[in-house]
Amino acid sequence: MVRFIYPDDTFCFRPLHTVQAIFFDDSGLFVARVLKADGNPYVFEIKGFELIESGKIYP
Repeated sequence: MVRFIYPDDTFCFRPLHTVQAIFFDDSGLFVARVLKADGNPYVFEIKGFELIESGKIYP
């Protein structure tokens, strides 16, 4: 799993196999590109991300 942190400090979790890229776009924003359930790509701005290890309990 990947935990994406939005610029407003909220977050979401995405399965690792749906994450296509994490990059700086042409305007300098830090963004992630993931696949939605319907298979279409979705690009959104992030502040950061964290890889979540299986079986580990996070606060």
